[in-house]
Amino acid sequence: MTPPPPQPPPPGPNPAADSAADPSPVPGTLVVLFGATAGALGPDLGSDESDLILLVWQVVEPRSRQVGTLHKSLIRAEAAALSQQCREASGLSADSLARAEPLDKFSQLVSGDVALLGGGPYILCTDGQQLLRQVLHPEASRKNLVLPDTFFSFYDLRREFHVQHPSARPAKDLTVATMAQDLGLETDATEDDFGVWEVKTMVAVILHLLEGPSGQLFLKPEVVKQKYESGPCSKADTVDSETVVRARGLPWQSSDQDVARFFKGLNIARGGVALCLNAQGRRNGEALIHFVDSEQRDLALQRHKHHMGVRYIEVYKATGEEFVKIAGGTSLEVARFLSREDQVILRLRGLPFSAGPADVLGFLGSECPVTGGADGLLFVRHPDGRPTGDAFALFACEELAQAALRRHKGMLGKRYIELFRSTAAEVQQVLNRYASSPLLPTLTAPLLPIPFPLAAGTGRDCVRLRGLPYTATIEDILSFLGEAATDIRPHGVHMVLNQQGRPSGDAFIQMTSAERALAAAQRCHKKVMKERYVEVVPCSTEEMSRVLMGGTLGRSGMSPPPCKLPCLSSPTYATFQATPTLIPTETAALYPSSALLPAARVPAAPTPVAYYPGPATQLYMNYTAYYPSPPVSPTTVGYLTTPPAALASAPTSVLSQPGALVRMQGVPYTAGMKDLLSVFQAYQLTPDDYSSLMPVGDPPRTVLQTPKEWVCL
Repeated sequence: MTPPPPQPPPPGPNPAADSAADPSPVPGTLVVLFGATAGALGPDLGSDESDLILLVWQVVEPRSRQVGTLHKSLIRAEAAALSQQCREASGLSADSLARAEPLDKFSQLVSGDVALLGGGPYILCTDGQQLLRQVLHPEASRKNLVLPDTFFSFYDLRREFHVQHPSARPAKDLTVATMAQDLGLETDATEDDFGVWEVKTMVAVILHLLEGPSGQLFLKPEVVKQKYESGPCSKADTVDSETVVRARGLPWQSSDQDVARFFKGLNIARGGVALCLNAQGRRNGEALIHFVDSEQRDLALQRHKHHMGVRYIEVYKATGEEFVKIAGGTSLEVARFLSREDQVILRLRGLPFSAGPADVLGFLGSECPVTGGADGLLFVRHPDGRPTGDAFALFACEELAQAALRRHKGMLGKRYIELFRSTAAEVQQVLNRYASSPLLPTLTAPLLPIPFPLAAGTGRDCVRLRGLPYTATIEDILSFLGEAATDIRPHGVHMVLNQQGRPSGDAFIQMTSAERALAAAQRCHKKVMKERYVEVVPCSTEEMSRVLMGGTLGRSGMSPPPCKLPCLSSPTYATFQATPTLIPTETAALYPSSALLPAARVPAAPTPVAYYPGPATQLYMNYTAYYPSPPVSPTTVGYLTTPPAALASAPTSVLSQPGALVRMQGVPYTAGMKDLLSVFQAYQLTPDDYSSLMPVGDPPRTVLQTPKEWVCL
């Protein structure tokens, strides 16, 4: 039912003369559009990925105030299952959808109606932004449909109403019914055809708005970006936290274009997709997305648990500081590299360290030229200038990038090269990672005091446990070894940790003799611990020391540590003292016998022996990223029980905190406060002054009589 035409204007000056004198432009033909999906309706439209099933539209000519015929069309959907809300509101059924038409016929019907009213270009007008941004564009992206250009700009009737009536209520709280109510329009309450009442009422609201001062109406349409634009971000940029979201669960091979396609219909800021990298420089399945305004961000949050392929993606709020931290950079070289617009970025990984621009350009070949030749390459280097084997390349178009990706795992010299799609934010992250200080702070030698030096030699008196569960504890290892646990030397259990300080699945055990080590390996090899079989292999103390220092021990032999840092090149660690691992007599006199390993073999597990401390006394270190474990596993601290008399001077408040004390033995008599603090410079001492260090047991002495043992709080 078409609403009555508007009343003719009152007599007065010539309207044509008025329009010539009025510089404000007249809006073009409007197509008032309403749509519904098979799922949620109203403000939640499009939040459940349901297919579009209904479109209702009517053409309005603002210049002549003419109104076309109202059309209602069912749209063919792949999933015809209707929600309860949709069935009750629309009265549709699965049988009625069987006669639906494809979406591409909509443009043909609209063009015919517009031609009847005088022709010319037209623009869509909707109630809110959900229909275009949350339904039509995401569905077209999922189904690989190409939408006409008319779907990439539209007028939001709520905003146009708010321009002329700013005091009514916020634009986001407006509805078709409230707009008609605020204008005092009479609507047809008997209309029960789903979608028809909404379109008729929207047309009446538009005609009423055009009767008033229309100088500011229908001038600036909403725009849907057709393509994501990459670009750099600076650490100095300020990003509004109300415009950023975090997407989690992305496929590891997804690019910024894939993320932009997931948010199709929403306007992402230039360079607004930042793929996050893990500690190893690889993508961790998360991304931070910066939108142009808060309204786009709110619509993006409604896509929580929408799907990218077969994976559902979680979408959460994030902050602008998080985005700048990931995507921002300070390097002028990177800024110049990323200053070229509309370029596709690829990352090359595994390059020979001697490779230069000519080698990379020759590897890519003439069929996929790099933009700018050598200027389109960016090599990643360590702070000292050493190459890392990574580089980034720019390509002018998607076709050239696809041709370059076909070189994935091609050979350059004796190495195969990996190629991946990349982003401007990933370039910044990789360069920032290598240009800054190491990921984990470097300690000064010694990392930890070694009260019982490892004996040097090639005798295979140790065993290596390989394939341990990551949750394995010392008690699990003792139970796994069984009777062989009684042959372990004091403090002879060494867990190998990775560069994040977590168990690597390897451990070394020092046995009392080579015969005992061989017997333990033969008895326990490939036994099961927590549903995993563990390999037990004899090895020497030298091989164990090399691995604990960062080297590798494989079937092909032993490899040295990857590099030698000053903090780990002390003579104490380079050549271990060739002394037997025995407890000194004076040390044994200071400690109760329950803390020492019994010499005789006993059938039961030696529970009184402190192979490792309890969970409350374990310490976790930050060490350099190049080494999987310090020379002695950090969790071997606290190996002896402190005598009660030695803690008499400790404050009660400190002693009541488990694991708050660390005892140091073998401290030189000339050591001062600064020497002790330098050992613990990577740890947080309780206070900020030197009062956290106190001598053990003895009364106060002069500087020349400094005690040999200290307790650090």
